[in-house]
Amino acid sequence: MSGSNFMTKKVAIEVAMLILSQAAAFYTLKWFMDSMGPNAERKSAKSKSGDVLKRLGHKDLKLNEYEQTIASEVIHPEDIGVGFENIGGLDPIISSLRESVIYPLVFPELFTSSSLLSAPKGVLLYGPPGCGKTMLARALAKESGATFINIAVSTLANKWERKSGDHEVTATMKAEFMTLWDGLLSASDRILVLGATNRPNDIDSAILRRMPKRYPVSLPDEKQRLKILNLMLSDTPLSPELSLETLAIRTAGMSGSDLKELCRDAAMIPVREFLKESGGSREVLEKRSQEEGFKYRPLEMRDFSVGAPDIAPIVPLVLD
Repeated sequence: MSGSNFMTKKVAIEVAMLILSQAAAFYTLKWFMDSMGPNAERKSAKSKSGDVLKRLGHKDLKLNEYEQTIASEVIHPEDIGVGFENIGGLDPIISSLRESVIYPLVFPELFTSSSLLSAPKGVLLYGPPGCGKTMLARALAKESGATFINIAVSTLANKWERKSGDHEVTATMKAEFMTLWDGLLSASDRILVLGATNRPNDIDSAILRRMPKRYPVSLPDEKQRLKILNLMLSDTPLSPELSLETLAIRTAGMSGSDLKELCRDAAMIPVREFLKESGGSREVLEKRSQEEGFKYRPLEMRDFSVGAPDIAPIVPLVLD
């Protein structure tokens, strides 16, 4: 009898362990799936959109899933960490943007004498990658005090992909977008559609017509590269023998992004030398930090010569 009870308990324990292991596996898999893919993106969008609406004073506004995705891309001007003063070599474009876009948006009363003086409803920035289009867009929003909504074309397409076939998405999206955009053109609201692309020839002609202000953001010339280098190295100790003018000449064909990586690589060389001298010992580093702090030698021209091969200039686009 006791043997029968023992076997019954053993079977019950094994069944219970099997159920617990299956339950643990189920919830582990569920957690893993929820933390990846669309589920995680939806939760993140819902959380971000809630924070945005609360900050804008619309916390009770009810949004559907797609609207939450759009709202999560809203950036308040105070959160934009780049202004025109952080952009080098694009002074003519910045000056034109101030006159044509920012002032009419910020001081509309100065431009009420004629409808011709109003801010454009569409602006296009185009040029090779890494030349500052995104920085210009963010700086424009910050300088004008405007709320910036960063939307990719893929985000717009997602609204219709669940309801239509792939061949219908583009046509449906374009028709809806054009209708809403025409509404902006006839309204008095200060709303600006700002586009940035490195493939301007692929933009639909109907969209181009609605973007009368178009700015080519090309690869920087020698003077522009010098301004960019001065800006990027403004807080970095430089050796007297380092000539930024010479460096600007040697970096022909590089974009602003290329120059940033070049400067970053060069700035790391004195740090590597410092770490090598300490032998990589944490104790030595802590001692030197307490005694004299971390002091690196100034950057020299040879630092940029070492870093230059790691940076390949981008191929300029032909913009017809």
